Amino acid sequence: MSTLKFKLTLPSKRSENSIGYRDNLFLIGSCFSENMGAKLNTHLFKVFENPHGVLFNPMSVAHSLSDCINKKQYTEAELFELNEVWNSWQHHSRFSGVTTKEALEKINESISKAHTFLKTADHIVITLGSAWVYQLNSQSPHSVGQVVANNHKAPAAWFDKYLMKPDVLVILLKKMVEDLLQFNAHLQIIFTISPVRHLREGLVENNRSKAVLIQAVHEIVETSKQTAYFPSYEYVIDDLRDYRFYSEDLVHPNYAASNYVWEKWVETYMNEETQNIMKQVAELQLAMQHKPFFAGSSQHRAFLENCIAKSERLLSLYPYLPLHDQVQFFKQGIGK
Repeated sequence: MSTLKFKLTLPSKRSENSIGYRDNLFLIGSCFSENMGAKLNTHLFKVFENPHGVLFNPMSVAHSLSDCINKKQYTEAELFELNEVWNSWQHHSRFSGVTTKEALEKINESISKAHTFLKTADHIVITLGSAWVYQLNSQSPHSVGQVVANNHKAPAAWFDKYLMKPDVLVILLKKMVEDLLQFNAHLQIIFTISPVRHLREGLVENNRSKAVLIQAVHEIVETSKQTAYFPSYEYVIDDLRDYRFYSEDLVHPNYAASNYVWEKWVETYMNEETQNIMKQVAELQLAMQHKPFFAGSSQHRAFLENCIAKSERLLSLYPYLPLHDQVQFFKQGIGK
């Protein structure tokens, strides 16, 4: 008698290009990339995220990477004032400032750090969110014709919206890959499509957008040995395939869905040794959050001594692990 199946499962496939603790990981793109970045940071991987802030459309991602490669330094002329704040059309609002000096310092410092990190990065994860593009029109008081990364709550009348054509996107991504590999020849490029639904455009329009992204990315991956596709979109949309795996807004994957995709990521890119280190690092990170009932008791002291021993043992085996802050934290707890 055959067993009934109630869902399809997309199995993970181990990548030939594994990711370890010696590697530098550069992440760029939608808010889903920041979600994955948070998990990598929790496990103490060396990560640099979104030098221009969260980006959704491929044109803004390509623009950001070009800025980082060329170490572009923005000037006051490239900022605009709206609602008493200075902003950049190429940056998320977290780079805005009350003064131009404040905004430019944040923008240019981030680009400089990104330039240095990207030059020695081993992997870059590019998460594309939407093929819908917003472009400033003649009703905008400045930067007419510019594609924006963020609307900064500007009037909707300032923007025209259009869906990128697959062939245009392929050309853009191909140029982006070529520029990245010319800048850093050993870089491994991982594309993924965000499972976040962009309902502002509508459900049908969101699916059209994802289709454009998927088609273009696969064309690029098929023609470049240093590119790969991680199916985060398919894990949520086709494998989990249930609204219970979304937050209340029915747009963003919830904690369970994010953890499921993370587990698939680990299975795909982390070998057994790295996974073992990750488990021990996670235990130490959790221990740092421990709130003792009786600080200074012999029981708590023994707990801290055990954490110090675990940290130092890991460091002796893997001296490149960034565990020195953890060791210091536990030692301070017992007055060492």
